[in-house]
Amino acid sequence: MTMTDQQALVRAEPRALAVAERPVARMAWLDVLRGIAALLVALHHFRVLHLLPGGAFVNKHFDIGIYAVMLFFLVSGYIVPASLERKGDVRGFWIGRIFRIYPLLIVVITAAVLVLPADHFAVAQPVMEAPVRSGIANALLLNEMLNVPSALGSMWTLSYEMVFYFLVTALFVQNRHRLSAPIALAFAAAALLLGNTVAAQLITTGPGSTQKFILVVAVVTVAAMACVLAGRTEVTRIGALMLGGLGLLLVLANARAPFFESMLILATMFAGTAIHRAQNGRIDRHVAAVCCAFVLAAGFLAGYLYNRGPNRSQTWTEHWTGFALPYVAAWLTFGLGMMLRHRTFPRVLTWLGRISYSVYVVHIPAMFAVYWLLADVTLPGTGPGRFVPTLIFLVLTLGLSQLTYRYVELPGQRLGKRLASARRGAQFAP
Repeated sequence: MTMTDQQALVRAEPRALAVAERPVARMAWLDVLRGIAALLVALHHFRVLHLLPGGAFVNKHFDIGIYAVMLFFLVSGYIVPASLERKGDVRGFWIGRIFRIYPLLIVVITAAVLVLPADHFAVAQPVMEAPVRSGIANALLLNEMLNVPSALGSMWTLSYEMVFYFLVTALFVQNRHRLSAPIALAFAAAALLLGNTVAAQLITTGPGSTQKFILVVAVVTVAAMACVLAGRTEVTRIGALMLGGLGLLLVLANARAPFFESMLILATMFAGTAIHRAQNGRIDRHVAAVCCAFVLAAGFLAGYLYNRGPNRSQTWTEHWTGFALPYVAAWLTFGLGMMLRHRTFPRVLTWLGRISYSVYVVHIPAMFAVYWLLADVTLPGTGPGRFVPTLIFLVLTLGLSQLTYRYVELPGQRLGKRLASARRGAQFAP
């Protein structure tokens, strides 16, 4: 497998008050879903399916990567806005997000650059060839919207997470955050009706326009974030609206992915938020049910209608079913998780959920480390021996992820909480 091949692989008013969910039980089922999704992403990138009988057929018609990231997006949509609305502190929310995401990325990318050799480099080569432009785009976590490769292949989903945070923040300061269901419907309708008629990357059409747009986006993002972190009500509102406007522009006009996929990702996250609101009695459950049914149907139909021809290469799938079926399966899995949310889960699954962000980030350099370590080793192509690299990869990924969770993630989160609690920001009604 060439380095190019390896890099390509990784890429309303409430009707009634609901009974409050038990926090521990609620987090346990979400942890389990996150853990399963992260592990499947890692195994997908390591091409484990190709070692199994019929694996190529399964991969063609059921892309595990699509399944896992859509499950991630549902979980994020369900829980992230709730963390903002619980306290109504936009400044605290963003400090928490920053110290949740960035410390691990900084440590892992730095370690990958320093440790791995040039012929097994985990960081995308185009990033190293244009370090300033790529560095700014990746530092903003908006590279997927700026025509710049991800420093680590799995980071592309963080661009959609950031756009979602931008939109959620803007809606919250305007007291429009309860509109998650109609917003999800709008994004799903856009995916279904417009499909691929809106071209990808309309703004960054070449190196010159890309460089200029990155600088503009960087200035706007930094200025908006400074306003949000200032802690004063009107200044925070201005910053949040700047972020929301920027996020909408980016995802509508300059995402790398096909238009229908970008719209479905946001529809999925806002539908997750609608589920949380319905579950806690903040919107009518029938409204949420209609919303989710439409988003689910739109995802399947959009895959059938638009994930064909050259668009398959843009979604990294081989057949329309490779997108549509796992999208539906992600929804079914999330629904099953909700049904079992009061159950007790095996500790290994909740542990895997706790370290899931580390697994998602660490597995990329771990994968290239295994390629490097086994480069001169002859392994059997058949029999149990063919699974040795996968076993080494899993042990290395999970071991490193536990270390980074304990010594990087947790300290970063604690620091973020101290900074957020030191001075409360402007309070908005939840």
